[in-house]
Amino acid sequence: MKAAIIEKPGTVRTTDVETPRALRPDEVLVKVMASGICGTDVHIYHGEYIGSYPMTPGHEFSGVVEAVGDKVKRFSPGAACLSNRQNFCENWQAVGVTRPGAMAQYVLAPEKVVFDAGSIPFDQAAFMEPLSCVLHGIESVGIRMGDSLAVIGTGPIGMLLIRTSRAWGATRFTVAELSEQRLAAARRDGVNEATTDLASLPSDRFDVVIDATGAPPVLSQAVRLARPGGRILMFGVAPQGRTATIEPFQVFRKGLSIFASFTSRRNSLQALALIGSGQVRVDDLVSHRMPLDGLEAGIGKIEDRNANAMKVMVFPNGGAHDDP
Repeated sequence: MKAAIIEKPGTVRTTDVETPRALRPDEVLVKVMASGICGTDVHIYHGEYIGSYPMTPGHEFSGVVEAVGDKVKRFSPGAACLSNRQNFCENWQAVGVTRPGAMAQYVLAPEKVVFDAGSIPFDQAAFMEPLSCVLHGIESVGIRMGDSLAVIGTGPIGMLLIRTSRAWGATRFTVAELSEQRLAAARRDGVNEATTDLASLPSDRFDVVIDATGAPPVLSQAVRLARPGGRILMFGVAPQGRTATIEPFQVFRKGLSIFASFTSRRNSLQALALIGSGQVRVDDLVSHRMPLDGLEAGIGKIEDRNANAMKVMVFPNGGAHDDP
């Protein structure tokens, strides 16, 4: 089969590798039909995330079951931590992060992390993973009916955070984003206020401030923007080793609560239900469609502010795609 392999930070090679056939009893072999490029993949490409090299990335994906291990009960070929902190398991593993991922024609995954997407199109079903992370985040920060939100960054994750928070009852949205094209998308989505100048937003206004960028300087702005008694969600992935500066007195004086959200925790079925029902729309977030050997070009589009990229979707086994 073909696989896109990050051999070392900054180097990607698409090559022939052996198709996985030696399934463990609890594993499922999936023929990958759609695999989204995530911001985490960009960090992996640059050597800024956990995991080792060489690495086949790809953790946002959908496909068709090709084969199953002897103990797999919920799937058949052809079918489309004890303290409830599974995301902090000492032996935590993730497809496309610590084990080979879905930027390949086939990928192995444990049955417990495989979910039936039913009739949801492959390029939409691949949003299950990022949306499950978003659900974990908004549950952690505690979105409430009538909340006023400031969302910093309106890429695909920022848009999912807005749409899901709206479904949870938040009513007013202010967004800050450097890309005019992404701001235009947020305006079309019905946000109340949109700006490229984060510093221009008023202090002490918002019930919840969400950072969807991972840029360390944003945290100090989030402390400024949150109202007394407000909550802050650090959702974007910051580069390892970078630091942020905040004024602890302001956190104390305003009684702020700061939350962080690492991956997801039993939110996958919720995510599929929201996508399948149309309550959280995802189809319009796919901006570029790439063949498997377009992984590196897709990362380049995400990093190029002039490319107007949202979600770049890779189709390892063919399908409609743009030229890389």
